[in-house]
Amino acid sequence: MLETVIALIIFLFPLAYSPGPGNMFFAANGARFGFIATIPANIGYHIATWLITFIIGFGFLSFINEFKTLFLTVKYIGVVYIFWIAWKFIRAGILEIEEVKPPSFFNGAVLLLCNPKGYVIITTMFSQFVQPDQPNIFLFVIMITSIFTLNNAIAFISWTLMGDWLAHYFRHEKYARRLNIGFGVMLGLVAFWMVLQ
Repeated sequence: MLETVIALIIFLFPLAYSPGPGNMFFAANGARFGFIATIPANIGYHIATWLITFIIGFGFLSFINEFKTLFLTVKYIGVVYIFWIAWKFIRAGILEIEEVKPPSFFNGAVLLLCNPKGYVIITTMFSQFVQPDQPNIFLFVIMITSIFTLNNAIAFISWTLMGDWLAHYFRHEKYARRLNIGFGVMLGLVAFWMVLQ
């Protein structure tokens, strides 16, 4: 069991800590609003992560495979959502704009639900670490789901804190504008990358 956990963490490390829609979303919002303000969205994202991972672990993928149009629809909704976030950052100016609100619990959950790439990663993970004749399959799926979610949470918290730290050096309006444009462009590139997948 310990060997499986270690192998799983090694497998997940580059996937969780490399730049992607979730990491860029939280880094950008950490820079804009600070770490504390992103906590509701982080909770929303990871509750949705746990639930979706658990469902996929028990065969939801077979449903998705039968309804390819649904998968593509979710994919493109996710792309539009990421582009919209990117556009908001590019148009923003100074970081402390009061009328712009931090991401909510709902925003975090939607970000996960509209990212089919996450579904592919989850499915790949289960295909590598769960066998059909796995003893105590229910507990094993819960364990993998929990490790996956916790690993993602640590990665996102790290990216959020990095964004928050980076923002301390960009409080002047001129630099804040550059920071927002930079994060907006990064999110736009992530959305474009999602289209190509």
